[in-house]
Amino acid sequence: MTAYVIADIKMKDPKWVPAYAASVHDIVHKHGGKYLSRSGNVKTLEGKPLDTTLIALMAFPSEAAARAFTNDPAYAPFVSARQDGSDSRFQLIDDTDLAGTIPYLPKG
Repeated sequence: MTAYVIADIKMKDPKWVPAYAASVHDIVHKHGGKYLSRSGNVKTLEGKPLDTTLIALMAFPSEAAARAFTNDPAYAPFVSARQDGSDSRFQLIDDTDLAGTIPYLPKG
């Protein structure tokens, strides 16, 4: 089952970004993942805007693969740099439909 990681970032100090952006995609790919988006073009369509300055959306072949990425020792120094230079939240979701009414998604 496909798993998605949604990274919601609020920059405090962008020094970490060049090394992170140049290297982390290789670690994502190592675990079968791919970026669907990594954008600072964040616009709120409804509700109170968050302080988000960057959202990254990654797809992985499974939850285990997504967790392997986030737990990879090669990723650890990039995690530390990101956490030091931002307020960030990583969320994991699967590809299910909670209501079970979308025919092309598994019922969640």
